[in-house]
Amino acid sequence: MRIIKTIKEMQALSIEFRSGGKSLGFVPTMGALHDGHLSLVKKSMEDNDITVVSIFVNPTQFGPEEDFDQYPRDLEGDIKKLSSYDLDCIFLPDNKEMYPDGISTSINIGVAGDILCGVSRPGFFNGVATVVEKLFNIIMPDRAYFGQKDFQQTVVIRELVRERNLNIDIAVCPIIREDDGLAMSSRNVYLSSEERNSALIIYKALQHAELILSEGMENANSVKIEIEKLIKSEPLAKIEYIEIVNPRDLKSLTVINEPAIICIAVSIGRTRLIDNLMVNIQ
Repeated sequence: MRIIKTIKEMQALSIEFRSGGKSLGFVPTMGALHDGHLSLVKKSMEDNDITVVSIFVNPTQFGPEEDFDQYPRDLEGDIKKLSSYDLDCIFLPDNKEMYPDGISTSINIGVAGDILCGVSRPGFFNGVATVVEKLFNIIMPDRAYFGQKDFQQTVVIRELVRERNLNIDIAVCPIIREDDGLAMSSRNVYLSSEERNSALIIYKALQHAELILSEGMENANSVKIEIEKLIKSEPLAKIEYIEIVNPRDLKSLTVINEPAIICIAVSIGRTRLIDNLMVNIQ
């Protein structure tokens, strides 16, 4: 497993990897790896001849009041976890390598980045799109792998690929959960034991929504009210949003009579958590 720290070397290695018609899969991460990330690595290794994982905490997707400096980092642990796989390469650039002259240009992803998480995190998805396109240009993958937990991000990335005419397939892989249902997230380490227990209300609310939909409720607002009622029963939970949207374009639905995704953002104490559930209406 090679560890590469410069763009020039990574680009040269990607060209070498792809010679002879080998397929290249790419898993972009910000480190603090957990089983959710590792599931993406496994899938890429199943699908491709070569897999590259990047670890880069991207400053352009953090607002001035957000947790860039405190964002969990465990590089030694990350490399140890990845070393147990027959991985080809880790790309490990620093800020100076990725943004040598600062940030003078960026991508405006448009409406898809202004709703849901984009309301409380203005500019977040522009920062995501900017760094992902840079990474795509460096790694030059055939396929890139993202988790469904960050569903809005997957819609943004697919729009980026389509509008920038990038010849890359985007694979969206299932949410990986703890045994009690909590969606795995690097930010879960922020939770105290009490907060960790309180956070379970998010998945319980999604399961409750799935149940009432299976019983025939179609009115989206009624479903949202039921979800809200359950989450508000947990004193430590503060709802940011509950939305039921079309999974293709994230437009809000009023009637749930087609495939939909329920998206939730909740703060537990000072930790912001997101989760979602895909609903396939027959």
